[in-house]
Amino acid sequence: MTTKTILCVAIGDRILLEAPNAAVDGWEVCRAATLAEASRQLRARSFALGLLMVDEAAAGEPLEALDHLLHDHWQTHWIAVLPAPVLEQPLWRQLVLDHCGDFHTWPIDAARLRYALGHAFGLATLRAAVPAPHAGDEPSLTGQSSAIVRLRRQIVKVAAASAPVLIWGESGSGKELAAQAVHAHSARRKGPFVPINCGAIPAALIQSELFGYERGAVTRAPHAKRGLIESAQGGSIFLDEIGDLPMELQANLLRFLQEKTIYRLGSTHSIAVDVRVIAASHVDLAQAVRRGVFREDLYYRLNVLALDVPSLRERKEDLLPLAEHFFRTFSSERARRVKGFSGRAAQAIRDYDWPGNVRELINRVRRAMVMAEGRLIVPQDLGLSPVRAPDGAAQLDDARIRAERDAIDASLLRAGRNITLAARDLGVSRMTLYRLLAKHGIPAPSRVCYTSAPNEKGGAPGRSVTGK
Repeated sequence: MTTKTILCVAIGDRILLEAPNAAVDGWEVCRAATLAEASRQLRARSFALGLLMVDEAAAGEPLEALDHLLHDHWQTHWIAVLPAPVLEQPLWRQLVLDHCGDFHTWPIDAARLRYALGHAFGLATLRAAVPAPHAGDEPSLTGQSSAIVRLRRQIVKVAAASAPVLIWGESGSGKELAAQAVHAHSARRKGPFVPINCGAIPAALIQSELFGYERGAVTRAPHAKRGLIESAQGGSIFLDEIGDLPMELQANLLRFLQEKTIYRLGSTHSIAVDVRVIAASHVDLAQAVRRGVFREDLYYRLNVLALDVPSLRERKEDLLPLAEHFFRTFSSERARRVKGFSGRAAQAIRDYDWPGNVRELINRVRRAMVMAEGRLIVPQDLGLSPVRAPDGAAQLDDARIRAERDAIDASLLRAGRNITLAARDLGVSRMTLYRLLAKHGIPAPSRVCYTSAPNEKGGAPGRSVTGK
């Protein structure tokens, strides 16, 4: 349950901090007379709501410090209380638009402000109800789905042994982070963890990069160089996309796994290396063996302890907590007004298959945080199609739209296309009726404007018809 806490921050005269007493009755209130003090309190604890008390004298002050404070503590729901003239200034208007969920103008209407605080607290409670990521050693292994819980258990067991590990998983599913978790739980955790993407190193350089070389063994090599395997001494080496390793290098790797020694390029003596090998592939290495592109003896040497990293399709219940986690992780990149995911975006995330897995989820969330136009991310911001309603629901929506349009047309006809009478007949305000007309594409009746000039016969003022 979110605690009913509120931080009142004075922007200008600190006497303003006492002004909202009637509105915040029943709340746990903390007060900050300066932005520095507000920053200290926000770092020390979390506040559901923040209330900015602005006076007219603060209108001319620079807003950079306040803007940074509100951006850094975006999870607090901010409400501004400020003089109407201040709100007319473009910079203040933009700041309120970017960071505040609501605003009020002086003098304070205690009842209205109290209602706004209660509404904001309800939204803060809903935000807090979103499941938080699992507080494990590896952020990528968060979640409570059965697939990820099983993987975490297996990692602990595998980490306790010293044999090679072979990790399989679709591209972007988090194989490297699973490897990091194995290393972090093992007795080698204090040693180095050296990741190598076997598919990213040019074939001509793989030998020297993995095993190193002696002075003069390669062009322009005035000094000897340790290879990546040797640099992982006492720790773990992670060979990602091991299936892309050329056949001639597979023989050298097999020799290292069997003898725990390596030969630098150009060297005639071996070097003992104490390293645990963790390999990963997104292709089925057993099939690669059958196709003759991967050595069978190396496959069996690596495939001692096997781990399967589940795809996001197998972790549907973890999707939204992961999206929220990445939103918080990259919050410094988001557009200032963006505060989270809309309900439609959350449903679109759950319904999408995520062929690119965690990597695709991260990329889509980061893009949406930058490109979103509103306060909440919608499916279009994520590059996902909006969730389509079932056929029955779509038919019901169509029927409601048709009935609403027919009711408006009939009311306008009865009222002689008089907006005031039609609105009264429908039981809505004139402005609401104008919005409904725009929604359904119904032309608004021309307005009748009375003029002060007499008519041609010298009688009462006439009337002229103008456009909308």
